[in-house]
Amino acid sequence: MRYDAAYENSKHIPGGEGYPPRWAASAAALRESLGPRAKLGQPYGSGAAEWFDLFLPERGTEGTLIFIHGGYWLRFGPRDFSHLAAGALARGWTVAMPAYTLAPAARIAAMTRQIAQALGAIAAETAGPIVLCGHSAGGHLAARMACRDVALPDAVPGRLARVLPISPVADLRPLRETAMQATLAITPEEAQAESPALLPRRPGLPVHVRVGGDERPAFLDQARRLGNAWACPVTVEPGRHHFDVIEGMERESPLLAALLG
Repeated sequence: MRYDAAYENSKHIPGGEGYPPRWAASAAALRESLGPRAKLGQPYGSGAAEWFDLFLPERGTEGTLIFIHGGYWLRFGPRDFSHLAAGALARGWTVAMPAYTLAPAARIAAMTRQIAQALGAIAAETAGPIVLCGHSAGGHLAARMACRDVALPDAVPGRLARVLPISPVADLRPLRETAMQATLAITPEEAQAESPALLPRRPGLPVHVRVGGDERPAFLDQARRLGNAWACPVTVEPGRHHFDVIEGMERESPLLAALLG
């Protein structure tokens, strides 16, 4: 297909196939270390994938960081990325990671609705400002929450401090010309309706896009396309590729500073 190579990450990252098992091991270790401060499998709906994990800091809370996982809407889940909560927890923030139904069991529009529903349930269980981020397909879903057409639960907009999509897929149209289309089945109408770069941003909501400088050109283009469409800042982090661009969430870093201030 025309854009298969453009959106293939693992083959272009040295040792790319080793990242998912390392993520899973680090994620399990983080959950184990938190003990009762890891509130796993909190429901936000009745569906099998409608739940979120909640990680609590040692005392009090400065606010809530919500992370939406990637995987081209086809693979992975929140528990592959629990370790990314470490940096925010050390800063005294609560961290929530919602699941959503993957394709082909759900269309991307349904995933958008699920994440909006999850934000309401997370807001009901947490305090303080909410910072929303996501990576890759999760960056797309985070950006969708910043779109004016998405009806967020009443408790969310007033607490939403900023949205930070990391390496987002902001325009779905090229994915229709990849092998993933056989599973995603994105229609032209859905590509238009679910592409943040083609939609107006929620008024007054700060958005900051980040992407790795060593990512595939398609992802650099996607990030800049969203930044141009929404007139929001785009930070290109030198030396980072699509898999390690999120590692800064684990510790003090420019990424964590952008998220939490």
